[in-house]
Amino acid sequence: MTPSRTDALPGAATGGARGAPAAWLERALLGCLFLFAVAAPHSIAAAQTAWLLGTLFWVARFLFRPRPAADRTPVDYALLAFFILTFVSALLSYEPDISIGKLRAASLFTIVYVVAENVRTPRVLRALALALVASCVVNVAYTFGVFAAGRGVRVGSLAADSPLSAAGVREGDTVLSVDGARVSEPGQIVRALEAQNADGAAARLRLYRVESFPVVEVARGSLSAGATAEARLGLREWTRGRDERASGFYGHYTTYAEVLQLVASLALGLLVALRRRASVRDALLAAAVAGMCGALILTVTRASWLGFLLSAFTIAAVGASRRTLVVVVAIALPLAFAALVTLQQKRRVGFIDPKEGSTAWRLMVYRESLDLLVREPRHVLVGVGMDSLKRHYREWGLFDRGRQNVSHLHSTPLQIAVERGLPALFAWLAVLFVYARMLWRLARRGGLENWVERGLALGALGGLVGFVASGMVHYNFGDSEVVMIFYFLMGLTLAAERINRPAAPARAG
Repeated sequence: MTPSRTDALPGAATGGARGAPAAWLERALLGCLFLFAVAAPHSIAAAQTAWLLGTLFWVARFLFRPRPAADRTPVDYALLAFFILTFVSALLSYEPDISIGKLRAASLFTIVYVVAENVRTPRVLRALALALVASCVVNVAYTFGVFAAGRGVRVGSLAADSPLSAAGVREGDTVLSVDGARVSEPGQIVRALEAQNADGAAARLRLYRVESFPVVEVARGSLSAGATAEARLGLREWTRGRDERASGFYGHYTTYAEVLQLVASLALGLLVALRRRASVRDALLAAAVAGMCGALILTVTRASWLGFLLSAFTIAAVGASRRTLVVVVAIALPLAFAALVTLQQKRRVGFIDPKEGSTAWRLMVYRESLDLLVREPRHVLVGVGMDSLKRHYREWGLFDRGRQNVSHLHSTPLQIAVERGLPALFAWLAVLFVYARMLWRLARRGGLENWVERGLALGALGGLVGFVASGMVHYNFGDSEVVMIFYFLMGLTLAAERINRPAAPARAG
């Protein structure tokens, strides 16, 4: 006997009719879930609003009879232990005012339960998974639009007497703005340099230069003679700038890359699970996966590339035939080549380059943070406290005592261990293990007849592999935008596991 797969509203309890307040709360909660799915790939503010409102409606729903059903999930004990250990670490932090404030971000794990406990029907489950993929396609289209249009004025070649060259502009730089006003062609730069300020201050040009944004000053009235804007700037060749790393609607390319890795894995899982080939659904999903792969390449984020590559192989190995696996490999090879070419053009580094700045910086920080972890017994047990590094990095000898770029530790397991202690790290690893085991069993289960549900299991499993792999060299767990989507997918798969759970055999009387 299999459990009933009804199409009742989310959170509906069995036995007894729902009153009007309960029904309206369930509808409002359903709207919050869809708002989250649509907003998460674009806006953290809208997604968090949906999460908070959904939590409020869910709690309020318990005030009305019949009470909503509450089910245990496989990750409950490990996830609760991780949050409790995080809470204890915050209380015992070197800087409790900062660490306790970070508990709001730590409480994002409740997204798992807002979703898992309130998605009660296959129809809602499938619609939410598809809504997340469809919404992400929107920012992929935006990313390609920005790349096609370009931004700023990229300097191709400068004359020897160019005023731009005299101010420190180099060939290959992209002029993004002058005195805060964006520019898209040389004439705008000339007009800005001709304009006189009341104080006669030099014009400030903001540039893009291989992952940095330097600002140079150009004296007004220093333009060369000439009949064209290019001649007056000493600009022999120029194009629209297309060197910046794609960031979608987010403020940072790494965040966008990690989100793309998770949603692209879901889309690929759905594509592999779709049994009808040469259909409209097949074409749309294939286009979505291709677009997300292209956008991921434009982020020029190596760890996320590798994470998605491992995700794709995991999805193909678990859920596809040998022929499909060969096709995935055949597609991955040219994509990997395109990624390496893009990496060389935009960042001018190899895929693994020990001499490259970010790699050398990471190796230094890993050594320093491991030393900090074992320096005191309390560090091993409860860590130093979330974000305490921001106040104590010099005295603790981190980031070359502040002489290098100050940031987080660029490794999820290392950051958790140093900030929250080894017990918290072990609890988080237990969450990942239990979740991975559940996804494996769900993806391999023969009872998942619907392609969306099977694709969700496959995509979440691949996304988990990519998330963990990328997290070894990125603190992706510290990106709220990323972890919210990770928790949302976890909630959806926990709901799928419950909906498709085989019924326990009835006991003999």
